[in-house]
Amino acid sequence: MMKNWQDFMTPGGMQKMLAKQDGVWNTDITLWTAPGQLPQKSSGSCTNKMVLNGLYQESVYTGSVMGMAFEGHSTVGFDNAKKIFVSSWIDNMGSGIMNMQGSWDGATKSITMKGTETDPMTGKDTEVREVMKIIDDNNQTMEMYGPGPDGKEMKTMEIKFTRKK
Repeated sequence: MMKNWQDFMTPGGMQKMLAKQDGVWNTDITLWTAPGQLPQKSSGSCTNKMVLNGLYQESVYTGSVMGMAFEGHSTVGFDNAKKIFVSSWIDNMGSGIMNMQGSWDGATKSITMKGTETDPMTGKDTEVREVMKIIDDNNQTMEMYGPGPDGKEMKTMEIKFTRKK
């Protein structure tokens, strides 16, 4: 029992991979609100740091979205027992919490997570999917997908991350 607990609480390879993303990043954001409409673009920054003995990465995003000041916080970790990534997201554009979990694909250098967030129009959970791709030590992309007006999955956001020098 003690060995299992020790393994559960000890950072391993996946946490070390997350730690490589610590630092300040510039963000270029593209948002799509509906198919066929022109995307909205903005920029901002993201600061990542490992916390709680190196088990989780906290990220703070700042910038503007649709002309409004934006701040968002995420926590990402790797559950050593379940062997999956887990994440939560909150921001000043809503009062719900997005929760996701997913897996690492070494061939594509990406983490794909699925989960739910609150749809403010219905007050019910809606499914979301996120793909975070590590291009190299200084560049990443994140794509977010959710239901479009017809209920089918559509790309709603893309963020290009460039490590601040």
